[in-house]
Amino acid sequence: MNLQVHLLSRITVAALICLLATSGWVLLRHQQQISQNAQVSSDALVKQLEFQLLRINTGYQADKQFPDFDLWKQTSHTQGICLHYLPDAFGVERSLCSGIPVQTTNPPDWFDQGCRRFFHPGLILQRNIRFNGKNAGTLTISTDPELAIAQAWDAVSNLLGLSLVTILTVSVLLYWLISRALRPAQQIVNGLERIRHGDLAHRIPEFSLQEWAQTATAINQLAATQQQLLNERQQLLSKLINSQEEERHYLARELHDEFGQYLTGIQALAASISHSAGQTCPALQAEAQQIGSYTQTLHDSLKNLLQRLRPAELEELGLATALHSMLAVWHRINPDTLYHLQISGDCRQLSAALSLSLYRLIQEGITNIAKHAGAGNVEIDLAINSVNVCLRIADNGILGVLPLPGGSGLGVLGMRERVSALSGQFSLAVAQPHGLIIQISLPLNSGKADI
Repeated sequence: MNLQVHLLSRITVAALICLLATSGWVLLRHQQQISQNAQVSSDALVKQLEFQLLRINTGYQADKQFPDFDLWKQTSHTQGICLHYLPDAFGVERSLCSGIPVQTTNPPDWFDQGCRRFFHPGLILQRNIRFNGKNAGTLTISTDPELAIAQAWDAVSNLLGLSLVTILTVSVLLYWLISRALRPAQQIVNGLERIRHGDLAHRIPEFSLQEWAQTATAINQLAATQQQLLNERQQLLSKLINSQEEERHYLARELHDEFGQYLTGIQALAASISHSAGQTCPALQAEAQQIGSYTQTLHDSLKNLLQRLRPAELEELGLATALHSMLAVWHRINPDTLYHLQISGDCRQLSAALSLSLYRLIQEGITNIAKHAGAGNVEIDLAINSVNVCLRIADNGILGVLPLPGGSGLGVLGMRERVSALSGQFSLAVAQPHGLIIQISLPLNSGKADI
């Protein structure tokens, strides 16, 4: 839920609760006012009737007029009160309802039932009229519950109308104020999204509110720390990969100089033995030829190993020729797989380090496809421009979903780490209907690193 809507809904609920409590208080006060008016009227009537008894006793008033409610009727302004006098020793039974009902709105049923259940309108008071120590009669005063409920509804409906208008106005104003106060939140979210996607150089601007300013400062410090850690990690990866390439170069040189020399000597010695055995001991000739065959196999394996450790074509003929040569070797190894290489741009503008990195990335990608993908078609697209180098390796292998089964594997991990050391971008996607797509983007100046 949107934070603005969430806060506004909470404020509205609180306002409605306060409105409900206020309405209850108004109804309670209205009922208390009715009770107070009835009590005042009863006290006044009792005094009037007792005074009438005094006048009758002194001969100033005829006893047939008792009880006389005319004075109370003229002076009372209370509506919805009914009087009933029941004589006990003096007077006649008489009833009177005073007040003219005002024009009121019929309350809804739920309000009528609620008032009757919780406030019990319709008060009944009984007062004894006494004179000379004797009980002359009983005066009963009752209030009209219908009129009381109608008057209560008028009061509450007016309050509700005013309160709802006030709540609506305040809600609109609060929504506008909250929107202005939370406006930096969207900037912070956008900044975090950019940082999450690798733009660690992005910084969130400063804000006037202290809470937002502290949040922005903390995020900027975190991004700066992550940028520093990433730079240190890239430097370490660069050194590790450089050391790896130096070790490969050393191994290639040692294998070529030592093992190559001995294998050549063994092959020459086997040929000499085979020639001599053909003249003196024909039984040894087959064994000598077998030694020569084994030596040739070792020599071919050593040549392939040297090609993987330090491709001579890359140093002598350039990246494009080295890639075509590597694909030709893989085609001989896996004749059921078709390899397609498309190069756009000039490979000569690449540094030696960047050319070697691209060669290693393609080499590792093809090796992973040969080991795990079971693909029949592999497409390699290399695009070079003045800003960056884009590499795409796609196959139609068995992969259907990401992540890769059994984890990323050392091959993909090594490719990711090499790309990270070059400050590039690495991503994996599933081809349609199946297969894997590896996309790599490297800045052209990344070749300045000694990798």
